[in-house]
Amino acid sequence: MVDQPVDVGPAGENIAGEAPAKEPEAVTEDAVVHDDNVELERTIGLVGGLAIGIGTMIGAGIFVFPGLAAANAGLAATLSFAIGGLIALLVALPTSELATAMPRSGGGYYFISRGMGTAYGAIVGLGLWLGLMFASAFYLVGLGHYASAVFAELNVALPFSPVIGIGLLFGTALTALSIGGTENTAKIQNVVVGILLVVLTGFLSYGVLDAVGVFGGGTVPEQFFSRGYFRVLTTAALVFTSYLGFAQVATVAGEIKQPGRNLPLAMVGSVLIVTVFYVVTIFVATSAFGAERLGEFGETAMVEVAREFLGLPGAVAILGAGLLATFSSANASILSASRAVYALSRDALLPRKASEVNLRYGTPHIALLSAGGPILVLVATGRVELLAEVASFLHLIMYGLMCIALLVLRRRNPEWYSPSYRVPGYPVVPAVGALASFGLIVFMQPASIGIGIVVMLASYLWYRYYAGNVTLKGDI
Repeated sequence: MVDQPVDVGPAGENIAGEAPAKEPEAVTEDAVVHDDNVELERTIGLVGGLAIGIGTMIGAGIFVFPGLAAANAGLAATLSFAIGGLIALLVALPTSELATAMPRSGGGYYFISRGMGTAYGAIVGLGLWLGLMFASAFYLVGLGHYASAVFAELNVALPFSPVIGIGLLFGTALTALSIGGTENTAKIQNVVVGILLVVLTGFLSYGVLDAVGVFGGGTVPEQFFSRGYFRVLTTAALVFTSYLGFAQVATVAGEIKQPGRNLPLAMVGSVLIVTVFYVVTIFVATSAFGAERLGEFGETAMVEVAREFLGLPGAVAILGAGLLATFSSANASILSASRAVYALSRDALLPRKASEVNLRYGTPHIALLSAGGPILVLVATGRVELLAEVASFLHLIMYGLMCIALLVLRRRNPEWYSPSYRVPGYPVVPAVGALASFGLIVFMQPASIGIGIVVMLASYLWYRYYAGNVTLKGDI
């Protein structure tokens, strides 16, 4: 696949006198080429793309949210996760088309800036960067909770809570790992996700058989809407952070091999796989304890579910899986956050220095530091639910605008827009995807919405101050 030259490209300069980088001369199966120089090599295959999507999503949805979701919605939290999965699928399909037409680093930012213009792109791009940092911090705090549970399981008494300290330690380590090379990061992600899927499939299969009476006397789930109907939607808004992983695949599209084939398969496939795992997990967990008691266990509720089914060996296995899952989620999110910075920098919406590629490792090291540093600050707050919802808010805005960008590009039909995959059910699917994304925001906490709006406003003001003269395709 090779992009044809375009008639219109980025133009203008930012306040520092920096102009956006030229559009690539060619986009091949191996790399994105700029003036005979390779931007970022394509080193991530289909398995790697699936691992980024599944690895990001499966961590929070299974190992952090079951207790919180059950406390909010009871057994109906299964429906909350199903709603989240449906919205994610409605967005993943349009995103797949956009990604095959524009397989560059930056994902949603790149698609929206080229389809709708610089202002929209700046709000989404800076919001994506910050949203991924909120999500990464959320995953790292979850990792800290699981590590703390390991100490408790080993009867190691600590004079302080290690949750924040462990989150900070792993945040630093993962940032350093990403600087050392994307290929190494992807290999680790593949192994971690493979182990996770094996452990979870075995555990959940046992849990379902126990719940329906194959083992023991079976468990009769409680009333489905025990917490009411409205809670289903508010819980869907909370747990939507679990579905951010498919968009992370689009964010590293510039490093995906055979993007025309692998991007749609990785995004849609990861959404379908994790939705099944989420729904089964909530069913098994609430069958074991009931929503009220499950909610009391908090972020490590699944450890107690495993202990109930399989005793100490089950608890140890889930503790290990939880550590791996939150690790993989944070790993993929830090990688994706850095690529958002990289794309913004190439378009002169951030200082161009942030898009420098390390000659030794072939990674955007300054962009990675720009993501990893603020993440550590957010981890120190320890505010899990608030971090999750702010990340969800910012991503839902981006998802809705991506669907709109596809509608705009289809209507304008510019010469350079030539996707190898086209969304089925056009224009209904992208239109419903946009409405569902924006609609879910209504059910979020006012604090999360408020912080999200402040982030968007700050992003727009930064754009007007720093790069108000920069124009991208959608502006022309």
